Amino acid sequence: MLDIPCVIFAGGKSSRMGEDKALLPFGGFDSLTQFQINKLSKLFKNVYISCKTKSKFDFDADFIEDVKTENIFAPTAGFIAIFENLKCEKFFAISVDTPFIDANIINKLQDADTMDADATIAKTNNGMQPMCGIYHKSLLLSFKNMLDENNHKLGFLLKNSNTKTVLFEDEKPFLNLNNPNEYKKALNLISSTVI
Repeated sequence: MLDIPCVIFAGGKSSRMGEDKALLPFGGFDSLTQFQINKLSKLFKNVYISCKTKSKFDFDADFIEDVKTENIFAPTAGFIAIFENLKCEKFFAISVDTPFIDANIINKLQDADTMDADATIAKTNNGMQPMCGIYHKSLLLSFKNMLDENNHKLGFLLKNSNTKTVLFEDEKPFLNLNNPNEYKKALNLISSTVI
């Protein structure tokens, strides 16, 4: 079991999906969020949910609500709230809509992470995967500045920080459930996969 906290980001707007993807049923669970909690709790001692408001969830979990912002659905406010609430030096960040990221990926990132890094992030041939990686508290001030400047591009932050990347050749585990077609594809995959 990993000591580093794991935070599932479930506060997005889900505009391309047309409904809140964090609440969609998945893998035998009432919601994608519960599927992720169940899976990740087998790897991490502590798993948290980052969200705008916990009232949308009808189950018990360790929620961390974003710092209050007006109509911002980017993860920036979540990162600030996480570091301020958990008082941790680093944590593992994963998006609720990437249900196929597995222990091999997480352990490889953990093994590659070093104390002097600001972040250690997964990368595929399609580029960096900012919502799959380890973020260090050294980035807290940068996140606060980004929020003040209404700049929410994680890629820009990571390119301008001491970021380590770990290359993964296989793109399939990084499937994002952004729209109904990707959700259907994931449902077909999960029915034939043991995670």
